[in-house]
Amino acid sequence: MSMEGYSGEQLESLTPAVPVRRCQVEHIISFLPVRDLVALGQTCRYFHEVCDAEGVWRRICRRLSPRLRDQGSGVRPWKRAAILNYTKGLYFQAFGGRRRCLSKSVAPLLAHGYRRFLPTKDHVFILDYVGTLFFLKNALVSTLGQMQWKRACRYVVLCRGAKDFASDPRCDTVYRKYLYVLATREQQEVVGTTSSRACDCVEVYLQSSGQRVFKMTFHHSMTFKQIVLVGQETQRALLLLTEEGKIYSLVVNETQLDQPRSYTVQLALRKVSHYLPHLRVACMTSNQSSTLYVTDQGGVYFEVHTPGVYRDLFGTLQAFDPLDQQMPLALSLPAKILFCALGYNHLGLVDEFGRIFMQGNNRYGQLGTGDKMDRGEPTQVRYLQRPITLWCGLNHSLVLSQSSEFSKELLGCGCGAGGRLPGWPKGSASFVKLQVKVPLCACALCATRECLYILSSHDIEQHTPYRDLPASRVVGIPEPSLGTGAPQDPGGTAQACEEYLSQIHSCHTLQDRMEKMKEIVGWMPLMAAQKDFFWEALDMLQKAEGGGGGVGPPASET
Repeated sequence: MSMEGYSGEQLESLTPAVPVRRCQVEHIISFLPVRDLVALGQTCRYFHEVCDAEGVWRRICRRLSPRLRDQGSGVRPWKRAAILNYTKGLYFQAFGGRRRCLSKSVAPLLAHGYRRFLPTKDHVFILDYVGTLFFLKNALVSTLGQMQWKRACRYVVLCRGAKDFASDPRCDTVYRKYLYVLATREQQEVVGTTSSRACDCVEVYLQSSGQRVFKMTFHHSMTFKQIVLVGQETQRALLLLTEEGKIYSLVVNETQLDQPRSYTVQLALRKVSHYLPHLRVACMTSNQSSTLYVTDQGGVYFEVHTPGVYRDLFGTLQAFDPLDQQMPLALSLPAKILFCALGYNHLGLVDEFGRIFMQGNNRYGQLGTGDKMDRGEPTQVRYLQRPITLWCGLNHSLVLSQSSEFSKELLGCGCGAGGRLPGWPKGSASFVKLQVKVPLCACALCATRECLYILSSHDIEQHTPYRDLPASRVVGIPEPSLGTGAPQDPGGTAQACEEYLSQIHSCHTLQDRMEKMKEIVGWMPLMAAQKDFFWEALDMLQKAEGGGGGVGPPASET
């Protein structure tokens, strides 16, 4: 029976006349691919109810992951599990070489979705939603002088019961020698008895071989949910976030981990939790010399351990105390912060309204503000909003954005050397659309010196709770002045446009004016698609006058 040419109302009117029981319909449509099943559910109300039945998704989940025994948790466990396993994928694009497209790595059949991933010097580690940590074995090979990634050929299960994992926080994967895994293990209460209880522990593995070289176990009364690293190898500080929002730390000398001996490490309460006991930390992130804490109320606190990074982030050394580097500094922010990203000397914040704020060193334009002026306080990037995720590297930044209802795009700014901004080898001081075909369900990303990684996995129970910005705070809506009632120009738009016109007028030739206009378009707070349009239009006009190519990407690449 063909359903082509029928509307949703017609299908709904025909459905009750068909003498087929609903359970039989559910059994039949459970053999459809997930994409076709979703499309069928959008035809009418009857098929929407049938296609959304939990029994249908249970059969689909068992077909996608026959070895999966635990369907997970939540309101719709089977539908959630099926979509997690249908959308899971890890994609990578090498910066060097001739291939400029995304490749998909091998997908472990036992993985229940992808929750987190981390590339190291030679391999990639992936954590799924049931706490299994997978060890994907890759190889970085040199072909004709070009460094290229060889597709992952096999994988092994590194450990189970994992909650989180971390490695050296520097952007260069060469330093990631060890992998620290926060896990839960059963420990015997009394030696020689069968009684046991769950205890959290940190296990250290060699990234090269996956061999465990060190383990530390905590008291059963302490449960943790996140681990990050900060500091150098000889004074590696492990920061552990408890379920109650407290931060504990301990120091490990990595140069002695491969020596077969046991010793005791001291677990101490971090100063952010000791001096501010009322704060409940929700998440944290770190680099080699600083740590960023986000509280459950959306506040942000900073630890900076070196004067150079402190100067880059705040523009001054006035409040820096080299004898008390753990004292947290509060950032002044206009709204609640949902998530953040931390680079070497710059950072990005996303608030509850989906606004992006950048701060720190801007030598390469990595803040995306349209210029190369450092920012000592959070500065809003006005032409971007509601990102899916944000990533800050050594001297560039990446934003994963929703371009339309069914597609996503990757934007980048900063240094473009080494191909780290595909399509923009000279870099950009504003966020521009990169030449990367982003997977439909992309949710996380990171970049190394050799490769760009994008993680794909969709969880129907996780949504970024963005709020609508009140009308009085929307940029571009004039507000009455308190004195005269005249409209204000909060962003200085009119003054900036006058300055841009004067710069164009100072150019002597038409070609110089065209080049200056392209440069100004890069400075202006426009959407990435708008910038691409203006650059392409200016290139067409310039070529019509007999000029050469411009600074924007060619029309075919756009």
